[in-house]
Amino acid sequence: MNDALRIAGTTVAPGETRDVRLKVSETYTGGRVDVPIRVARAPRAGPVVFVTAAVHGDELNGTGIIRELMFNDLLELSTGSVILVPVVNLFGFEHHARYMPDRKDLNRSFPGSPTGSLSRRVAHVLFAELTGCCTHGIDLHTAAVRRTNFPNVRGDLANSEVRRLAGLFGCELVVNSVGPVGSLRREACKAGCPTIILEAGEPGKFEPAALEIGIRGVRNVLIGLGMMEGAISRPAYQTRVDRTTWVRADTGGLLRFHVVPGEPVETGQPIATNVNLFGKDKHVVASPAYGIVLGVTTFPTVKPGDPVCQLAIPRKSVASIKRILERSADDAMHHQAREDLATNISVSEFEEELT
Repeated sequence: MNDALRIAGTTVAPGETRDVRLKVSETYTGGRVDVPIRVARAPRAGPVVFVTAAVHGDELNGTGIIRELMFNDLLELSTGSVILVPVVNLFGFEHHARYMPDRKDLNRSFPGSPTGSLSRRVAHVLFAELTGCCTHGIDLHTAAVRRTNFPNVRGDLANSEVRRLAGLFGCELVVNSVGPVGSLRREACKAGCPTIILEAGEPGKFEPAALEIGIRGVRNVLIGLGMMEGAISRPAYQTRVDRTTWVRADTGGLLRFHVVPGEPVETGQPIATNVNLFGKDKHVVASPAYGIVLGVTTFPTVKPGDPVCQLAIPRKSVASIKRILERSADDAMHHQAREDLATNISVSEFEEELT
């Protein structure tokens, strides 16, 4: 890393922390649209890591994670630099919307183009600034609208440095996923900047457990890269996930869940009961495999074919994961995340549901 780090036209010297604004577009009246960025540099050279959030404008947990990192002085760097971008998609953020004004997904628009659509132009500016100076990246996300995700890290695990970052972050579930064409993580890796993503919680909220897991994870990565002092916080267990599957409703009706995000399930185990408005014609949605509940719908009504939950199929045996969780403390982060995310859905014991 050179002594001079230049971003958004501003040079930040070793040992400095500066807030800068990167012009990415203009308003209808010709005013600037600037993405706010904080650059924090240690006195000594080292890795340069970007941490981005709200690439989808309604996914707020990542913004909350970066806000906590900035406001509470949680990044005491000994070497290297961190580039924090709490809101990437300013247009969507201002309107509580996932997408850009041109109805395109910014996270399908990277590396962008200087002469393309609005989304591709914004992507081009951001991508050039971040991948041009960074050695590693962390992109923070939530589930899409009307869904919630148990905190998990995703990345192209064929890339050894991505695999290292994913393990360091400290989530129980590490999902092997290259990412969609045009996504920030996929294109950054192609450009030589190993990048992972966190998926945690649901849109439109700051969720305490998701924020704590994200803060811990970013710090874990920086400690693991030798940029901060301290001990890495380890999860109760960690397993690689090479396959996920959606469990869908066969009938229309109202859902009552019998599992929560993060819970291990066995083949045939009831996941939810689906009933009509009069409480009749009950249909049990069962797990098709041994797995971990990765995400669930937060919308209580479904039609045939609608997704009910997503299962992660772990490399580690579900039985061993259950034993580990039974031995872990009740106040462990895994249990806290499960309890927090369970408040977004209606949950009851299966036996009680059928009486």
